Amino acid sequence: MSKQELEVIGRDGDPAGSCCGGLASAPLADERATELAKVFKALGDPVRLRLMSMIAARGQGGEVCVCELTPAFDLSQPTISHHLKLLRQAGLIDCERRGTWVYYWALPDTLDRLAAFLAVPRTVAAPA
Repeated sequence: MSKQELEVIGRDGDPAGSCCGGLASAPLADERATELAKVFKALGDPVRLRLMSMIAARGQGGEVCVCELTPAFDLSQPTISHHLKLLRQAGLIDCERRGTWVYYWALPDTLDRLAAFLAVPRTVAAPA
């Protein structure tokens, strides 16, 4: 049996493979896997997933004040801030301080890349 060379997504500086390759297109390169794992790890916590949902629900260009997020949880404000910091570090959200409040919004490019990665082409089943 011969070993086959597999195309690895995100190798050799391929811009198409580094951002647009899907789960079913080819195995991931180490760098790309590390990058995606950071994002999935950030979303792997129920509190962060809810926060992300609340922020993304504001739609394109919508933003939400931290003062609107904190009351939705039975957690302290520093704990909520920690979760928001992890979402920011993963590149899922961004923020801006205005006076005493911080406003958050989703970064659609990161969400689009995740959606493209998870998309698996559907095949049409052959008739029996």
